[in-house]
Amino acid sequence: MCGSLRASDVGSTVNVMGWVANHRDHGGVIFVDLRDKSGIVQVRFETDLAQEYYAQAEKLRSEWCIGVVGEVVSRGDNSNPNLDTGEVEVLAKKLEVFSQSETPPFQIRDNVDSNENLRLEYRYLDLRRGPLQRALMMRSKINQITRNYLVNNGFEELETPYLTKSTPEGARDYLVPSRVNPGMFYALPQSPQIFKQLLMISGYDRYFQIVRCFRDEDLRADRQPEFTQIDMEFSFVTADDVMDTCEGLMKQIFEGTGAATINEPFQRMPYDEAMRRFGVDAPDLRFGLELVDVTDIAKTSGFKVFETTVADGGIVRGIRVPGGAEKFSRKHIDAMEPFVGIYGAKGLAWAKVTAEGWTGGVSKFFSDEEKAQYEAAYGVEAGDLLVMVAAKESVVCAALGNLRKKLGEDLELIDPDEFRFCWVTDFPMFEYDEDEGRYYSMHHPFTSPRPEDLGLLDTDPAQCYAQAYDLVLNGSEIGGGSIRIHQQEVQWKVFEKLGLSEDEAREKFGFLLDALTFGTPPHGGIAFGMDRLVMLITKSQSIRDVIAFPKTQKASDVMAQAPNYVEESQLEELYLKTVGVVREDEA
Repeated sequence: MCGSLRASDVGSTVNVMGWVANHRDHGGVIFVDLRDKSGIVQVRFETDLAQEYYAQAEKLRSEWCIGVVGEVVSRGDNSNPNLDTGEVEVLAKKLEVFSQSETPPFQIRDNVDSNENLRLEYRYLDLRRGPLQRALMMRSKINQITRNYLVNNGFEELETPYLTKSTPEGARDYLVPSRVNPGMFYALPQSPQIFKQLLMISGYDRYFQIVRCFRDEDLRADRQPEFTQIDMEFSFVTADDVMDTCEGLMKQIFEGTGAATINEPFQRMPYDEAMRRFGVDAPDLRFGLELVDVTDIAKTSGFKVFETTVADGGIVRGIRVPGGAEKFSRKHIDAMEPFVGIYGAKGLAWAKVTAEGWTGGVSKFFSDEEKAQYEAAYGVEAGDLLVMVAAKESVVCAALGNLRKKLGEDLELIDPDEFRFCWVTDFPMFEYDEDEGRYYSMHHPFTSPRPEDLGLLDTDPAQCYAQAYDLVLNGSEIGGGSIRIHQQEVQWKVFEKLGLSEDEAREKFGFLLDALTFGTPPHGGIAFGMDRLVMLITKSQSIRDVIAFPKTQKASDVMAQAPNYVEESQLEELYLKTVGVVREDEA
């Protein structure tokens, strides 16, 4: 391989093959940087050593695919410290041109500034770039480590169906029409959830699968319509057993890929604590700036906005920004208000604390005694900035949780080389949608309540907590799971709280409900987002950088031009008709 040659190979005759990354003709000597997935090596053509091939070498251009036979020699004083192979080069004796190349639509180099859509259109060329090749090879290595670890821990790699039944809860399903069952549709799986639970009922006590899943949802930098999960399920386990096994897997992955040394056990934090301290259920623990609740102080303060909010059932929380009084100008602080407005906050209260006292913002609305109370609550020092939001709890958490992340980035408090894991546990079973007047599952409807909360399903479901756990890394959820319901009567109660009638529950999940009557073991599991995990390990900016052939934010493949129209005859065969759609190619 091109990138494998070192000083220890000097004197060896080698056969290297790859693509011309660079071509330089120095008159009598031609230098070619030859690239394959392992890296780049310099090849030297001299007229007296390769007379038969020198004329061919003169014609070489970028991205031609060639093979070279030659001797590995030292570059001496001309070594290149920027290349792993920089101490050596290949002195060519033979050359074979496998195929020529058109001029690429963009330069194929590590740091490319070409339009992303153009690179996605020519993805097969973009994939020749070093960062993408390294990311995909890292992904392959993670797959291998995962399989080895899980098999060695007693797991069976079993496959579940891709063509299954639509259960439209949560994200939209991708539907597949059935030709042999006119008018009926399969759905591509959003998760193997039900099938892996059935495998537990079937007696396969440790299952895993590196599986493709599909969700028809709006896309972001860390989402794709088709994605990959490391999917697991265990029988006869507690939440601690699942988390312990997964910590071992993360340690194997990170240390096996050379990404980082991982210390166990990982920190564990209940959901309520995460929301109180960080405003989000996926906290980034690499920096401070924790939220502080000052509702008790605010309800009797002289600031009418705070008093009114608390009287209406809201709360007041804030963040102390050490040194922020000097680091942030008034213009910078003013820009924070529309930022928190994105999350529903109607304003941002702030004040700078100096040696002479409070200045700016809301400082004039508080007495010296009240200021002293806030200073004690926040642990304020001279030079700090206080920012506070008053609203209902969900708005305060969203606004300050996201502002905290932004402040951490703006103040450069985040170490990009640090990996901080945290389990967030004890999630609420349900979240209530005020607009629809109904409960939704915080995780999914097969999640088991905590044993001590079973009675609350009947009396106060809003206070019922689940045996659910998410693994968070650097502020991103990389995996989520739970102990599952293994008793039919409990599953019926959960469906009832979610507003499903008996007929609806039977229609959607009848085979699972029936299976729960045949000696179901207690079981639980978890699924890790492979794409997001690789993105974090490789420090990539987008999930598209770690997927070979990703979709755009419009869920399209601009290279293969998918999705696309199909022939009318295909639609007729499937008993389908498009409604209200004017084909662009016929408009």
